[in-house]
Amino acid sequence: MHAETGKAQDRPRTVASGPDRRALLAGGAVLAAGVGAGITALARGGDGRRAAAPPPEPSVPFRGERQAGVTAPQQPATQLVALDLAPAVISDGRTALRGLLGELTRVLAAAAGGTSADGRLQGGEPARLTGLVGVGPGLAGRLGLDVPAPVLAELPAFPGDRLDPARGGGDLLVQLCAADRWPLSVVAEQVGAVAVAAGASVRWTQSGFLPRTAAGVTPRNLFGFKDGTANPDEEAARQWVWGPPGPHEHGTVLVYRRIRMDTGAFTALPADRRDLAMGRREGDGAPLTGTAEHDEPDIYAKHHDGSYVIPATAHVRLSSPRLDGGARMLRRGYSYDDGPGDRGLLFCAFMRDPALFTRVQNRLAARDALNPFLEHTASAVVYVLPGVGEGGVLGEGLFG
Repeated sequence: MHAETGKAQDRPRTVASGPDRRALLAGGAVLAAGVGAGITALARGGDGRRAAAPPPEPSVPFRGERQAGVTAPQQPATQLVALDLAPAVISDGRTALRGLLGELTRVLAAAAGGTSADGRLQGGEPARLTGLVGVGPGLAGRLGLDVPAPVLAELPAFPGDRLDPARGGGDLLVQLCAADRWPLSVVAEQVGAVAVAAGASVRWTQSGFLPRTAAGVTPRNLFGFKDGTANPDEEAARQWVWGPPGPHEHGTVLVYRRIRMDTGAFTALPADRRDLAMGRREGDGAPLTGTAEHDEPDIYAKHHDGSYVIPATAHVRLSSPRLDGGARMLRRGYSYDDGPGDRGLLFCAFMRDPALFTRVQNRLAARDALNPFLEHTASAVVYVLPGVGEGGVLGEGLFG
């Protein structure tokens, strides 16, 4: 991370060839957690030879009822860019915001379709770039925007937070995702350029990544555990993730948390203690009460001595939907690596009402066995706008 004029800035790094340095460092952390063999197997065929590269996938359509940055399959690389409208334009803030949203629509639509007729960005590789745009509660309040109130509000302070204001918050948040890192740098620069032209500035940026995994396989975080196993299906998402019928039906709320992880200390624990802290088995991702990854954790199951099979302080227990009337959030997190001592998780979760996150985080902050190995360093919450149809512009419903 580099700071420029008081803003946190994560500059893209260009590598001429070979794997990205951050991905290598993260790979080392995952290997330390004992999952290297599984990752290696993903890159090889059944007979141990290197598997052939998969055929190029088509680009993801930009236009639709919901933004593709939420609905498309999660991709290996992400870049988040937070923007602030300058105080000088707040007096005519609605006009400035309309113009900026129009430019962001143009940039994201072009990037999703590519810069050439065959749907590829310059360089000849499939872009598969998706994006989303969200509005922060501060801007919504100042300009009187039509957002799902009182749902959209700043998160409360949580015990143990060590938040850096320069790395969180913002009037607008743009999240870009792609199959590779290189297109994100180009599009992030375009986002910054149109923001400045519209009287806004870049507040902070953050890059993240996932390990390469086969389709349908849950990615692992830097602790070596699968992350995102209990995500809701489409039926549950209509109830808990997307807005209720009406103007916000195809919008949602994104809660973002930048969480530093002490991977060295955690992976130094014996394997059984890591499993007990998480409430799942590291090897296959199954809950301690089950035999397969997607088995529902039974947080009430007990041993013969009366103790819980999934301990009272286990992360899985404290975040269980059973404690929140079945409510679920859609987690699409990424790992990050900003150098020695600053690696961890970019927690990105989508939900209809962020009060769900507040309840879960209060329980975790009070008792989670992972707390000694985690530190929340940045936070943001935004209303993710509904998608846009042909010829339309993102955020058309904001202005009443």
